[in-house]
Formats: sequence, structure tokens, C-alpha cells
Amino acid sequence: MIPLRDSQPSYSTPVVTAGLIVANVLVFLHQVSLDHFSLDHFIRTYAIVPARFEFSTLFTSMFLHGGWLHLIGNMWFLWIYGDNVEDILGGLRYLVFYLLCGVAAGLAHVLTNIGSPVPTIGASGAVAGVMGAYLVKFPHSRIVTLIPIFFLLTTVELPAVLILIYWFLIQIFSGMAAVGQMASAQGGVAWFAHVGGFVAGMVLISLMKTQERYRRRRDLRW
Repeated sequence: MIPLRDSQPSYSTPVVTAGLIVANVLVFLHQVSLDHFSLDHFIRTYAIVPARFEFSTLFTSMFLHGGWLHLIGNMWFLWIYGDNVEDILGGLRYLVFYLLCGVAAGLAHVLTNIGSPVPTIGASGAVAGVMGAYLVKFPHSRIVTLIPIFFLLTTVELPAVLILIYWFLIQIFSGMAAVGQMASAQGGVAWFAHVGGFVAGMVLISLMKTQERYRRRRDLRW
């Protein structure tokens, strides 16, 4: 299932979300400009490597990606869900929220892969936090989703709560299935980083103060 757009209107311009997307794209363009040796050094310097963990990489790793599909997938999900979360938090709180989710995701990965020498990169943990926040604040929203049926593609409108919980369960079960398996030299999907980021997003959005205009809209609906 590929989400295309959501039904939840945003009442402000998602400046920070757009800025994060631009930052990720620019860093990736720098990556693809490097030769193989320089790229390997760049990744190993700024990626999370549990075997030689450095706190700064919890931040730098979330702006690196392993390929165009990795980048596009993360930025697409960020754009769909991020504008609404930014709308209710405001730009500065949203940026802090995003970074904290990324840090929580990175720590979850380190704790579940202690001693691993495999570099881990990607914004998916932080984006998972945005998705967790969206689930808490907009469970009744609907997502227009692209679904393959045999050799055909069709779109259906599904409840956000269904899509997000389904995605979260996939991360948990995939992570559990991967426990005990040795990571290959190429690495793999950081399932528990996704889980950690998602849970962090649900907790943080419940603790952080939302914009006054959002609270007024919410009260009017109730």
C-alpha cells in the first residue's frame, strides 16, 4: 500500500517540513557526487555504527540515505503526514519534535544491535515519529492509498488509523523475525528504529503543547 494524500487539511504553510525535505535532498546530492572511497568514509563518519557509537551520529545519520528510492520513500511519507503535525505544533516545536524522534529511533536501533559494525542511515525513524503523532492527533483522517490488485493498480480511501497501525505492526513483527540474525555487510532495514521512532512520536505529541488555533478547532469539533 502506497499512501498518496490525506484528507486532513493543513491551515499553515509547512515551512519546516519543506526545509527538512530540501536538507535531505541536498545531503543526498552531495553523497552521489562523491567517489566510492569518499562516500564510504562519509557514511562511516556520519552514520550510526553501534559498535563504535557516537552521540552526534544520532542527528547526522537521519539526513543520509542509501539510494534514491530510500530518499523518495522517506520524504514522501514525511510530506503526507508532516504538514499536519507541523500545523498543530508550530515550526520550532515541530523541528525539535522531529529531531527527538530521530534520536529515539537511533537509540532504539543501537540498543537492539549492540556491537554491530554495520552503519545505519536514513530519516525513517524520525518520519516514523511523525506518523505516530499523526495517529494520535488525526486518527479519523482518511488516506487515499494506491493498492496493487494482481496486475492492476487502484486507489482506495482508508482510515488513517488502519494504515498506520498496520504499518506499525509490520515493523514489530519484521523486527522480531530479524532478532538473532547476523547483519550482512550491506546491512538491512532498521525495524526497531522505526518502532522506537513511532512510539516516541506518540508519546511526545501527547506531552508537547499544540498551537492555540488547533485547540480551538478541536474544541469546536467536540
